[in-house]
Amino acid sequence: MKTIRQEDLIASVADALQFMSYFHPLDFVQAMKQAYDMEESPAAKDAIAQILVNSRMCAEGRRPVCQDTGIVDAFVEIGMDVRWQATMGVEDMINEGVRRAYLQQDNVLRGSIVSDPAGKRRNTGDNTPAVIHMRVVPGDKVSVNLAAKGGGSENKARLAMLNPNDDIVDWVVKTVPGMGAGWCPPGILGIGIGGTAEKAAILAKEALLEPVDMPTLKARGPQNRLEELRLEIYRRVNELGIGAQGLGGLTTVLDVKIRDYPTHAASLPVAIIPNCAATRHAHFTLDGSGPVLQTPPDISHWPDIKWESGPNARRVNLDTVTRDQIAQWQPGETLLLNGRLLTGRDAAHRQLQKLLDAGQPLPEGVDFTNRFIYYVGPVDPVRDEVVGPAGPTTATRMDKYTELMLAKTGLIGMIGKAERGPAAIEAIRRHGAVYLIAIGGAAYLVSKAITASRVIAFAELGMEAIRELEVRDMPVTVAVDARGNSVHQTGPAQWQQVMLKHRQA
Repeated sequence: MKTIRQEDLIASVADALQFMSYFHPLDFVQAMKQAYDMEESPAAKDAIAQILVNSRMCAEGRRPVCQDTGIVDAFVEIGMDVRWQATMGVEDMINEGVRRAYLQQDNVLRGSIVSDPAGKRRNTGDNTPAVIHMRVVPGDKVSVNLAAKGGGSENKARLAMLNPNDDIVDWVVKTVPGMGAGWCPPGILGIGIGGTAEKAAILAKEALLEPVDMPTLKARGPQNRLEELRLEIYRRVNELGIGAQGLGGLTTVLDVKIRDYPTHAASLPVAIIPNCAATRHAHFTLDGSGPVLQTPPDISHWPDIKWESGPNARRVNLDTVTRDQIAQWQPGETLLLNGRLLTGRDAAHRQLQKLLDAGQPLPEGVDFTNRFIYYVGPVDPVRDEVVGPAGPTTATRMDKYTELMLAKTGLIGMIGKAERGPAAIEAIRRHGAVYLIAIGGAAYLVSKAITASRVIAFAELGMEAIRELEVRDMPVTVAVDARGNSVHQTGPAQWQQVMLKHRQA
């Protein structure tokens, strides 16, 4: 019988969460490098390059790969013969590990968890509580799998109760385009089949913890029905041409992982949960000998890729830019932003809407006239940083505010990630505005372009406060131009045809 000490579990959880915040799993890095090498779409290749450069920077600088440092999932297996030396329950120990990790001063992680989710949505401040799944199993050890799941990819989870004779592959292929690009492809699809509704979702989440092995599977061929499904879904999803960041390209998924479970004769539950470009997970097993600390990987395993904006990038002065100038920008064009921009996410937009609807002035210092807003909730800075990792959040969540902001504030441009919906695109066209994207999964790289940051309104909202940032050569791509043309529509359509030609060749 092994004795597991309270402090050993807490310390192991805290170490694993810090570790995964800045080290991508090597199998994911290698899969991304393979996608980069084969990619033919210039926009998608550029996006993958930024993600890989960001990954290496984070591994070297020990800072988060994404500003969204995730909601913590813990899958815990407790041996029946384990004896605890503890005063806390297992869930409390895990949450204490989360708290320590996210408040670690050398690498502060963003607190994204809000309590009272249907009400006031107050940030808990330390990213607790985690979502914990526990099983009691034979043995005398404690095994823990941890993941830190970003909201952009988690929000794209889908569940269906299919009929027993429905085609699973067809449902997946029809569902993925509707997930948009907010999950920051290329990534991994976790699929759960069977059980009940909640079991299918848990299976899908657990599947994402498995290593990337699609190249091996493709080389040796399938050995069972699930492997056949993996290969077929992998092929058909990539043939959609969605590509990196939804810009159109050859690789949308790096791997497809599937787990199944017996189900009712009348049922076929199927769940999809994607992992994004900030794939983060780690595992450890406690055997009573002390805490388990993760082993840092060799940085030489990261590809030595350089990212450059290219000779055709257009430099933009945000302090003097006009509507006439933005009307000249083309979908897919690379811009380098310089000057001042404002930030704001969901909570800030809700506050702004209340003021505008009531006919009240905006907070002192908040003036959107001929300015751009960046949808971002950055990580707090450490040491000599101006700001921590500061990648974009999914812009689609701000679609409901787009007409209001463009019509009533003088705003002329927005920066986020992923596509915009039809109503937002129409508002952009009608007001002659533009929507730009920064690369999701390149948060540390983006932060290096920020030279100053100050909170100017709604400080009580924490990471969702309105800030004024000063940027120097911040790389972005024109996603929706002033005429309402969207690269997230034209890019995938173009590359879907390219994929069709590849298959027919």
